[in-house]
Amino acid sequence: MPLLDEGAVDAALQELAWHRAGDVLVKEVVREDFAEAMGFVNEVAGLAEAANHHPDIDIRWNTVTLHLSTHSAGGLTEKDVALARQIDGLG
Repeated sequence: MPLLDEGAVDAALQELAWHRAGDVLVKEVVREDFAEAMGFVNEVAGLAEAANHHPDIDIRWNTVTLHLSTHSAGGLTEKDVALARQIDGLG
């Protein structure tokens, strides 16, 4: 899968609730408590499995930080943007 050019990444970020850190899309989600954070992670896991594209996930009590990048391509691809959109749809 080809890497997205800078314009495509910038355009995608206009519609996503994510920010960019180099070649990675990053999203932080805060829930009421640890159990709700884990519930969110499980929802993300379902989307990731269906897309066969898996984010790096960091869980700190009620805060979940997601990192998306297509490691095999060496940066951001449409797979990252598509999964980010789906994750944004979780609320």
